[in-house]
Amino acid sequence: MNQTAENIWNNCLLFIKDNISEQAFKTWFEPIKAVKLNHKALSVQVPSKFFFEWLEEHYLPVLKVALKRELGDNAKLVYVIKMENTYSNKKPFTVNIPSSNTNINKAQNVNAPLNINKRELKNPFVIPGIQKVKIESQLNPAYTFENFIEGDSNRLPRQAGQAVANKPGGTSFNPLFIYGGVGLGKSHLLHAIGVDVKEKYPEKTVLYISIEKFIQQFIEAVKSNSRNDFIHFYQMIDVLLVDDVQFLSGKPGTQDVFFHIFNHLHQNGKQVVLTSDKAPVDMQEMEQRLLSRFKWGLSAEIQAPDYNTRVAILNNKLYRDGVIMPEEVIAYVAKNITTNVRDLEGALISLIAQSSYNRKEINIELAKSVVDKLVKNSKREISIDHIQKIVSDYFNMSVETLQSKTRKRHIVQARQLAMFFAKKLTKSSLASIGSQIGKRDHATVLHACKTVNNLADTDRDFKKYVLDLTKKLSS
Repeated sequence: MNQTAENIWNNCLLFIKDNISEQAFKTWFEPIKAVKLNHKALSVQVPSKFFFEWLEEHYLPVLKVALKRELGDNAKLVYVIKMENTYSNKKPFTVNIPSSNTNINKAQNVNAPLNINKRELKNPFVIPGIQKVKIESQLNPAYTFENFIEGDSNRLPRQAGQAVANKPGGTSFNPLFIYGGVGLGKSHLLHAIGVDVKEKYPEKTVLYISIEKFIQQFIEAVKSNSRNDFIHFYQMIDVLLVDDVQFLSGKPGTQDVFFHIFNHLHQNGKQVVLTSDKAPVDMQEMEQRLLSRFKWGLSAEIQAPDYNTRVAILNNKLYRDGVIMPEEVIAYVAKNITTNVRDLEGALISLIAQSSYNRKEINIELAKSVVDKLVKNSKREISIDHIQKIVSDYFNMSVETLQSKTRKRHIVQARQLAMFFAKKLTKSSLASIGSQIGKRDHATVLHACKTVNNLADTDRDFKKYVLDLTKKLSS
């Protein structure tokens, strides 16, 4: 009998349908299409990276068994991501992703187009020389102007950001200072500016950096007597994008070095974009000379989105993730989650999870249950940078050591704990967590989380690590 990709996948679906809930099958397996069969490698098309990660995290065992039944022990599943539903004007892209069930076991690296969010700088210091050194931008290409939904709450910073991206260093918006509450899209806009500049001016050196990372690098530079190298590195940047600059408060040494870097860049026509959760006038323990520089350009506030903007944000998120949800549910979530964009998107993910786990249809009743819990338990999300710092300090090692390639047991365990808490305490994707913690892939993060859970149940010392770190991260 001549086997085709469609026949093989249809047989897999029959088995899968008998082993999961009807709602989960409808949400996560009906949208999948068989693409091709190459020996024992079955390629299937999924609508988004989010969709792919969810399948790998929640339905890998049933996928393994189904594929093994049809293709034998050496079966391989290859995902093809095709984003058909999107607000973006860019053409859909397709990328083959070797699954973590290669040979139905070991994971392989994700191809470059989706290896995003490379934000960590292992060693940013370079020795100044005649030749300009290539610097990775640390940008997340998923954050673009196209998927940043504009509304009355963010129109000024978004349009100012586009003006800066069109002519970096050549507008009166230098620096561009974007401020607003947590989860409103400041970081998204910062990355969007960088991504747009790289597309329009590929020769320009663009760098995204969180101020927490900047402070950490400066401390290491002082310890290693390489302060000048640190300054020269940042003076090489054409477009410097700095996130959460409010954390400079109370750190006079770092403020001083940032002041000199800022002056050099500004005087040489380079672009600086800053984000903060406070307006310059409200920033305590910040040197006045630095605050005055922040006010040189444009300060633009991002506010909480209004109802229509919230609906548009939810629809955009659903389109990008390839998930369908009733309009009345979207309206209910938009009406009741009024705080920020992060909470809106978190509500969608919670709804999908509740529907899959509890075999419930996504309706108003389920939405009310999820939204009530989110509103009651809403709290500030900590960053992956912060988690890595807390874990590194606990084990008396540097963040650079934690992220390293070494296989020493105590370092591997520290790294796994950082991944575990990043997944538990943030809304970042597995790919994003892996990329930020030593440039690992999503499967490594998934393995780390399972390892931590297993060791916490069987190893008394390891359980203490988990309990101690939980207290430190919740304080």
